[in-house]
Amino acid sequence: MFKTYWLTAIRYLGKHKLYAAINITGLSIGLASCLLIIVYTRNELRYDSFHANKERMVRATMEYQMSGTVNYAATTGTKLGPQAKRTFPGVESFVRLYQATRIIEAADQFFEESNFLYADKDFFKVFSFTLLEGNPDQVLASPGNIVLTEELANKYFGTRQVVGKTIKLGEKVFAISGVCANPPQYSQIKFGLVTDFMNLGEETTAEQWWTANWLTYFLLSPGTDVKVFQQQLNAYMQTPAVRTEARLEGNGYLRYNLEPITRVHLHSTLAGLEPNGNIRYIYMFGIVAILILVIAAANYTNLATAQAAGRAAEMGMRKAIGAGRKHLFWQFIGESTVIAFISGGLSILLAWIALPALNNITVRQFATKDLLEPLPLAILFVLLLVLGFLSGAYPAIVLSGMRALQVMKRSFNLNQRNMLVRKTLIVIQFGISVFLIVYTLVMLQQMKFMQDKNIGFQKEQMLVLPVDGRMREQYEVLKESLTSVPGVKAVSGANETPEFVEWGDGVTAYDERGQHNVSVHAMPVDVGFLQTMGMEMAAGRDFSGSDLTVQDYAHSQEPSSKAFILNESLARKIGWTPEQAIRKSVSKHVDGRVVGVVKDFHFQSMHQEVGPMLIFLEPKLVRQLVVKLDGKNVKESIAHMNNWWQVRVPHRPFSYRFIDESYARLYEGEHRALMLFMAVSAIAILLACLGLFGLASFMVLQRTREIGIRKVLGAGVFSIVWMVAKHFLGLVLIGILIGVPAGWMLGLQWLNNFAYRVSPAAGLVIFSGFAALTVAFLTICVQTVRTAQINPVKSLRTE
Repeated sequence: MFKTYWLTAIRYLGKHKLYAAINITGLSIGLASCLLIIVYTRNELRYDSFHANKERMVRATMEYQMSGTVNYAATTGTKLGPQAKRTFPGVESFVRLYQATRIIEAADQFFEESNFLYADKDFFKVFSFTLLEGNPDQVLASPGNIVLTEELANKYFGTRQVVGKTIKLGEKVFAISGVCANPPQYSQIKFGLVTDFMNLGEETTAEQWWTANWLTYFLLSPGTDVKVFQQQLNAYMQTPAVRTEARLEGNGYLRYNLEPITRVHLHSTLAGLEPNGNIRYIYMFGIVAILILVIAAANYTNLATAQAAGRAAEMGMRKAIGAGRKHLFWQFIGESTVIAFISGGLSILLAWIALPALNNITVRQFATKDLLEPLPLAILFVLLLVLGFLSGAYPAIVLSGMRALQVMKRSFNLNQRNMLVRKTLIVIQFGISVFLIVYTLVMLQQMKFMQDKNIGFQKEQMLVLPVDGRMREQYEVLKESLTSVPGVKAVSGANETPEFVEWGDGVTAYDERGQHNVSVHAMPVDVGFLQTMGMEMAAGRDFSGSDLTVQDYAHSQEPSSKAFILNESLARKIGWTPEQAIRKSVSKHVDGRVVGVVKDFHFQSMHQEVGPMLIFLEPKLVRQLVVKLDGKNVKESIAHMNNWWQVRVPHRPFSYRFIDESYARLYEGEHRALMLFMAVSAIAILLACLGLFGLASFMVLQRTREIGIRKVLGAGVFSIVWMVAKHFLGLVLIGILIGVPAGWMLGLQWLNNFAYRVSPAAGLVIFSGFAALTVAFLTICVQTVRTAQINPVKSLRTE
């Protein structure tokens, strides 16, 4: 019986090729889009779920207050992990992490690796990264040991059988003690090499609450409640002995928030070793997938009900020869199921073709196996069954309930019965499409605003080179010689480049009102850095070479400077105008004076307001050379710098980055969301227009003879087009009137995530509605104009 249903369904689809093509194309595109969204969201939702002890693993983040300013950081000091393990029985183990870029010498070749990881000895016991070679208890037991991933083992030696071989980091030789499988892409912690945390040197051997540069993870003992442990930990941080040790005074505090490891990627606002995702975007993509399916299913239902009148005679004949209502019902369900499963097969092919585009947008490495895993295929199978049944249910119920005699007498008018359903579905389709378009336009305007906004420094044509210990020994010579390279306008240096400054510190300012303690971000820089970056002074002057002569090393081995530059926000925080701040006393470990106030610049993303910033002069802390290019021939300038590098810095490969590219990476999450929304908006309008084309084509086919008569009576092409278009354009307009305000309001809500945001151009949003209406009209015209131009004699012979 079911075989008969399927064969009949296939024959019917073969007879009505346009109807079948529109439905299968629409469903295939919709299902392929959903399948890709499923693959992406599944990857995001299972971040770090592969760890065997994930339920007991937490990341500690730091919250602290000084002078009324509350600050948050993903990093902690070195003391938190070991002190918590000594103090609380609920801590089974801890791991501190630090990721750096290092130059590796292996097999007589130099490699620059940006994913070099320093970790405590229990790293492979706490985290479930698969060791292909080596013992988890032993691979990091010695400071001279190092673990490579399978990818780097093959890169360096051409095999993963490398245990016992050596590599060099600077002058230090490391023995390879293990080989690890490449970390999955749904892991926050991605690395190529891992060695003992203590190899970082003096800065990690001394336990400190501050100098927070390290990620700290805890493995809690079985049965330990995370919330209870967090309360105990923060109560301990408030004890007098700890407050004294941490130099906390008055209302100042230092506490820690514990985040379950599986929630960090999507729920935390503090990024770790890679940018976090956002659970809101996952919800949005899930909703978008449903909306795309609704549009695709609406296309089928609309076309099926539109064709129902043409099949009334067929159904009446079947009933007359004995077919029951149940048989007719399943006949229609069979047809819709055939369409659904054919579309399902094509959707997998389309998704496979679109995988490279998805990888490009999401910066992931999805492969065919991700599409063919059991969960995505199971979801696809369920969707096909549901779509097949629901899409065919309405026409099946209506047609199978007809009376045979009524049909045979042609007294059954199905179009009037299903007109409301068809109108509603058209409104829904275009409402969803326009909603997505408007929401995407709001996102696009904000992204353009952030790209074009004056951020307080020049980011174009600014190239950055790394500075390591060996380069620092001859820093002045290198800087001077680099200035003479063709295409280079200026050179300076800093500890961090200004698009994203992580250095947190505290300063004390003095004036006639007394002492002011302020939490700040801090930048150690070289002479000429502000000028090279194109920063503007609000008052005072930039650093000069003479400022270097007033440095004081008497009380500390750490270099410090008596010349400070504040940003406008820091001056305002203290209570000074830029002019009042000049020559005021400021202390950061040593006393100094303010020589200038720089205009505020964005040293973090526009999600946050510009905060207090202290800039101090210290070339010995420079880790980045900033090179200002003349922009005449960038490729040629880079080639000249490469030649310079080979001569001056032969111990490491030439590598560089541009500040504008680093700035753009601050908004990777928003950019990915924008690209995905642009894609699904295009798909939504395509599917809606595809359905509209099918309905218009069917209406024109039904009214071909009427069109011929109208032409004989003198009707023009436009009047015939309008006769068909007016049935649809009003419904499209209603959908636009629903979709525009919905997209606008949700777009404004999304903009609230930014401290600096655009005021969306209402005209552009209105234009999007007009554009959708125009596209709908042109879609209707495609088939209508062609029919209207047919010779009336041929049209009159169609019935």
